[in-house]
Amino acid sequence: MTYASRTRLIQGVGALALVLAFFFSAVAAQAADRAKVIAFLETTGFDVALDSIAHSAELAPDMLGIDAGAFGSAWVRLSQDVFDRDEMRETAITILEETLAEEALAHAADFYASPLGARLVAAENASHRVEDDDAKQQAGMRIISDLVADGSSRPQLFQRMGEAIDAADAGVKALQEIQFRFLMAASAAGVIDLQLDGDGLRAFMADQEGATRMAMQAANMAASAYTYQGFSDAELDQYIDALEHPLMQQVYALLNAVQYEITANRFEALAYRLQDLQPAQDL
Repeated sequence: MTYASRTRLIQGVGALALVLAFFFSAVAAQAADRAKVIAFLETTGFDVALDSIAHSAELAPDMLGIDAGAFGSAWVRLSQDVFDRDEMRETAITILEETLAEEALAHAADFYASPLGARLVAAENASHRVEDDDAKQQAGMRIISDLVADGSSRPQLFQRMGEAIDAADAGVKALQEIQFRFLMAASAAGVIDLQLDGDGLRAFMADQEGATRMAMQAANMAASAYTYQGFSDAELDQYIDALEHPLMQQVYALLNAVQYEITANRFEALAYRLQDLQPAQDL
């Protein structure tokens, strides 16, 4: 779905707990069964969105200031093991069985099963499967540049779409929480010598929040431009109207929270596993 094409490393457990607590208390009695959840993931493309979390593993070495190439094939095996696609899907299914209301599930599934919805899912899935995020971003930025030069109103549609997808404006905080948990776990595991304590790291991230927000907005815009280049303005407007529906807002709030927590959890696990890696001998 669209939210995962925003930026691959997009709060953490505290925000997830709040969101899930709300959904569980509100809809537990009407929660969807496992078969419906699995079908929902496939219809909406959230299964592919979850798989794309694995692509974010390549960002881990840069955050730690290490060279993944020094570990040779051991790094590839480790990242594939930690970001196991089947395990991530199972985690999502387990949570959604308890929290995703039947009414919200049916509403979102109906839209994404429509002709327009099916085309959108196909385009989003194709975008998720492009592992070279830099190339995708560059292509999207060129499209945005051309649209601006032509005086097109399409960039405003992408902005409105982003606001509908992340109505709670949680994306920046989520990214920072994932980074915080990863760096603190890496420090605790002895992988890096972090010069800041937890409070200091949070203060540093707070100072960077404005710049982070601008960078994410630019990345989101480029991702949208790339992903939806085969759709007309009218079709995008129809899509945004669907995203702004209260039931769709419920679905996105929940799925975003689930995706954020799985990402943070996997990065924490990766941090602790990194201490077992040894530099490759054949380099």
